[in-house]
Amino acid sequence: MSSFRLRSVTASVAAAAAVAVIALAVAVLVYFVVNQQNPQAFPVYGEYFLNSALLLFLFAAVFGLVGAYRRWYTALIAGVVSGILSALVGTGISALAAGIAFGDLFAPLIATLIGNNLLFVLAAVIASVTVARRIHAAIAISEQDEVLARRYVLVRRPAESLADGIVTHIERSEVDLDLAEEQWEAYLAALTGAGWEPVEIPVADELPDSVFIEDSVVMFGALAVLGSPAAETRVPEIAAVEAGVVALGLETTRIEQPGTLDGGDVLKIGQTVYVGRGGRTNSDGIRQLRKLLAPRGYSVVAVPVTKALHLKSTVTALPDGTVIGYRPLVDDPFVYDRFLEVPEPSGAHVVVLADDTVLIAASAPESARLIEGLGYRVISVDISEFEKLEGCVTCLSVRVR
Repeated sequence: MSSFRLRSVTASVAAAAAVAVIALAVAVLVYFVVNQQNPQAFPVYGEYFLNSALLLFLFAAVFGLVGAYRRWYTALIAGVVSGILSALVGTGISALAAGIAFGDLFAPLIATLIGNNLLFVLAAVIASVTVARRIHAAIAISEQDEVLARRYVLVRRPAESLADGIVTHIERSEVDLDLAEEQWEAYLAALTGAGWEPVEIPVADELPDSVFIEDSVVMFGALAVLGSPAAETRVPEIAAVEAGVVALGLETTRIEQPGTLDGGDVLKIGQTVYVGRGGRTNSDGIRQLRKLLAPRGYSVVAVPVTKALHLKSTVTALPDGTVIGYRPLVDDPFVYDRFLEVPEPSGAHVVVLADDTVLIAASAPESARLIEGLGYRVISVDISEFEKLEGCVTCLSVRVR
């Protein structure tokens, strides 16, 4: 059983036990007081409500397993239904055991809902909305929370047609596919060595740019926003990535045409999301993203990109939120709260692997030393064959975070 399932079952059982005990205790204590604190009330009413309390525990646990305690109104429904059912069935069992004919039960049972069982039902409802919800939330984690805790990273192997990938801002040069495969494996090893668990999207040999998986989807916690490529040849890349994200149990949405958006144009720093407006992402794509993220507390800031393929071809961010960039490629460094210039173009690209660790291309040794001087651990990987296609270290993976 996964940790998610185990904790869900534990949370449901604990919440149900609390509801049953509270309902039983409240009902018995009230009748103890009503009977002038006569000690004989405890065994008499304890026996009367025992069957109902056991059934309440069962019904409440089932409601917990289906997620009823995640919201107050579903917890209210769970309390009402489980309280009434358990009171009626429990009292009916006791009545049958006492020799009352089944046909004579209906009217007296209904009457108990505004009589003996009323306090029991009310206590069950109130406990479900208050105590059960708190207990369930304290123990359980959602399936999406478990996915985030696993530190998954989406990757996709280079296609056989990699050398035919789109080149926009640099001269095309020959790509060594065998070397690209070796570099991709080393890149993957760096990710796994830092504690990230790879989720490999099936290779698509007919899609040369599919290795640059970053452009297909952007993660905002448990929400996956699927991209909308401006390059028509890259549209088929989305389907397999979507299937991979759905298989993880994450919520998905998408940018719709005529809006376009590549993940390489999206830089997240806390709750601020910088989006590059350039050749691959248009204003309608930015507008849609802003609308999708506003309810989740994110602020979307549009940034001009005219000197490179994507925003993250020009800037990325260190773990502390400092934006780093190669100044000749950055349209407006003053957009960012903190901007640090790096000495090499590829030095502007880092993948944050932990609060104290970043991944950087081997082609930026001076930038690596600069970042190390700021107290970070820097892991360098050679991605020369992907750089020939305007790729960088961020392009080759998507962290689920």
